Amino acid sequence: MKQLKNISKLKCRIIYGETGMARDKFALFSGRQFSSFSRGKLESIFQDIDNLDASNLLNTSLDNWCDFYENSCKFEMLEILEDEITTDQEEALVPVMNPYRGYTQEKGTKFNFFIPFKGEKELFSYQSSVLIGDVNNTLLAQIDNNEIILEYTEWHPEIIRIQSQFKQDLSKIRENIRYINQEVSAFNNSIRTKIKSKLESRQQKLLQDQNLVAALGYPLRRRDNTPETYVVPTVRRKISIPRPSASTTPFIPEPTLDMQEYEHILSVINNMVMVMEKSPKAFKDMREEDLRQHFLVQLNGHYEGQATGETFNFQGKTDILIRAGNRNIFIAECKFWGGEEKLKETLDQLLGYTSWRDTKIALIIFNRNKNFSAVVKQIPKIIKSHGNFKRELDYNCETGFRCLLHHPDDVNRELILTSLAFDVPQ
Repeated sequence: MKQLKNISKLKCRIIYGETGMARDKFALFSGRQFSSFSRGKLESIFQDIDNLDASNLLNTSLDNWCDFYENSCKFEMLEILEDEITTDQEEALVPVMNPYRGYTQEKGTKFNFFIPFKGEKELFSYQSSVLIGDVNNTLLAQIDNNEIILEYTEWHPEIIRIQSQFKQDLSKIRENIRYINQEVSAFNNSIRTKIKSKLESRQQKLLQDQNLVAALGYPLRRRDNTPETYVVPTVRRKISIPRPSASTTPFIPEPTLDMQEYEHILSVINNMVMVMEKSPKAFKDMREEDLRQHFLVQLNGHYEGQATGETFNFQGKTDILIRAGNRNIFIAECKFWGGEEKLKETLDQLLGYTSWRDTKIALIIFNRNKNFSAVVKQIPKIIKSHGNFKRELDYNCETGFRCLLHHPDDVNRELILTSLAFDVPQ
């Protein structure tokens, strides 16, 4: 018996990384390379973009499609929660070498280590481009309820040995996660640019095709198989952003105000403020209506008398409206700063003035408070909290803020809003 014990103690070790394990275990970080998998995923997205219905693509905001595809593609990086690791033990059969009977099954002890993690479970199935350790020494584990479960079974347990083996395995998991996360981060950061480029390319082709058909001089024939409704397909991964949907009626391009012209209008307003700053006494006692009239005088000098104040537009009267032909090309609302609630009310008022075709609007905020810097900091936060806010846009202006809003009646119709704050004489 003593001889059996000595021999088995030499043979006994942690049963790990061998064949014949339970089927619900798999080798961590030993499958297909993540770089290969991510390329295939991107190709699948590109194929889906190529198959998008033309009217759905053209009638829907490009950024909405980018949001959808980016959100469905991105991976949440892995993070193990080492402070929350737990363990337990149970009896288990252990193969022991008997010099007289060969291997026998003896009762031993199995120690389970539960390692909680956050992130995408499927990332454990891929390997990074960096080879870590011996490729033959794979680490088998269970993944269950956002936990990695490592098992160590011995006939006569030695705690120091189990602790040492677990620390080695944990270090190996930690290192693999670090390299996988580096590749996931690079993929996540590049995916939107690639998707946007693909969408823009397809949009451009579709528009060119439509313009070519229009140039033929004959009416566009309606196809009998054009869908009247759009069914949202099932997406493999759970996502918070739904697939964009829009009217499938044929897309008809419309004229829009060029961004360069929009910037010019805003520059005229800025230049008028510089006049106010140089002659503060002349504007000291002016009301909103009086200040607005000075902006209108300047704008009419550039737009041949087409800038009007208090013009009826859709659901109300806006402060500044510029029309070109039968189109509104610029809508602005002028208000003195009166705090958060007043600004929200003004923004709602401006949105109420906009029709479906209006795409470029502005808020002109006059300030007569002492702390102008605090007002400038508050404005972006208040606008971002509005229910129609979509995203901030780059805008190089010390006292200005620019963003995209969606139209109150159409989430796919986007409005560019620029807010300009001016400190006027008291």
